[in-house]
Amino acid sequence: MMSELTEKNLCPLRTITVFIVLEKDPVTWKETLTRAGGFCNRLSARFIEQGYGVQSVRMVTNPFGEYLDTRSEDAAKYGLDVLTRLLNGPDMPDLRIRFAIGEAKTLEEIALLPALIRNYGDLCNACVNVGFDDGIPDNNLVIAAARAIRRISQVTDRGEGNFNFTVNFNCEPFIPYFPAGYHRSTQGDGFVIGLETPDLLVRALELLPTNQDHNSNFKAAHDAMGEALQYHVDHVVSIVQSFDRAEGFEFIGIDSSAAPSKNCSSMVQVYELLGVEYFGASGTVEASALLTKVFKSIVRVPLVGFSGLMLAVTEDRGLAEGTRKNQFDIRSLLTYSAVCGIGLDTVPIPGSTPIEKIAALMRDTGIMAHRLNKPLTVRLFPVPGLNPGDITAFESEDLCNCAVLAVP
Repeated sequence: MMSELTEKNLCPLRTITVFIVLEKDPVTWKETLTRAGGFCNRLSARFIEQGYGVQSVRMVTNPFGEYLDTRSEDAAKYGLDVLTRLLNGPDMPDLRIRFAIGEAKTLEEIALLPALIRNYGDLCNACVNVGFDDGIPDNNLVIAAARAIRRISQVTDRGEGNFNFTVNFNCEPFIPYFPAGYHRSTQGDGFVIGLETPDLLVRALELLPTNQDHNSNFKAAHDAMGEALQYHVDHVVSIVQSFDRAEGFEFIGIDSSAAPSKNCSSMVQVYELLGVEYFGASGTVEASALLTKVFKSIVRVPLVGFSGLMLAVTEDRGLAEGTRKNQFDIRSLLTYSAVCGIGLDTVPIPGSTPIEKIAALMRDTGIMAHRLNKPLTVRLFPVPGLNPGDITAFESEDLCNCAVLAVP
């Protein structure tokens, strides 16, 4: 069976993500970005030579307040104009480039994000890291972030700009996926590999016999998925270790999350192959816990980022279809977050949702992250003009259209 799971097209690299430090002086930016772009070019070429597809390269910076002039919107835009020209220059990789400007650390910086994301889109991913006071999320940051989410939905077409903004709770640096990824200037230059493995997981489960009892089936499923994932992780690591990293980028580790997209198998297929009638049916929590255990089982490489189960509603065709069938809701997603990895991710909600309700959802998610000591994020899409049950009309190549979920 294992021989059928070694095909490298089952496990493409979703991203090679580099973490860089930008200085206050824009004159220094070209050298930093050119060095990072050259590194990504060479490493992605090596993976492609070895049979692994590479979907995108991503760059994450230290907090943007450290290198952009944030005293005004126009001043910040001037800096992003410079960065955009450099990122579209001839020294950059031919692959899709996504860029994260790092975290917003003050209320004033958060307030700038709607205008910056409106103008620079996928070259302006950003996050807010919300801390805790005696276990309670910092509500000043939460309210400011909720206002930003609402404003982004109003100033970007169909509210799609919220694809580029998230709120992090209990998240460490070196997340390779956007927009949760952020960097600190004291950590130097490094890189992380993120994989897209739903096709691999589905294939591993399809090859299993299903004539055993439930516990035996689950153990066999865990072992089959874990063995297949470990095989490809080992190969990816061996390619990295044999690669000349003359540019000085340190290998930080791998995020073992499945990272589904609209262009691969749906995680819903994985649940169905585990015996769950549909995502959201009885058994979903148990299956979610099993999948999380698989992603955490990887050895011989540092696991960073989420390294858990991602349930991105509008990035997964099966999950999007589930919203149309009313098979799960926001309460369900919060429940599943107790045993999996990401929180409320790319969840479409009514455009008229009050800021305080958005903030309350964030605080609920934050409390779970704090009490369970795990990383969770909130990336909501208030969709202008739409109500619960209405179908979105997103045009982004990254997003599936689905039903808007009610905010309880």
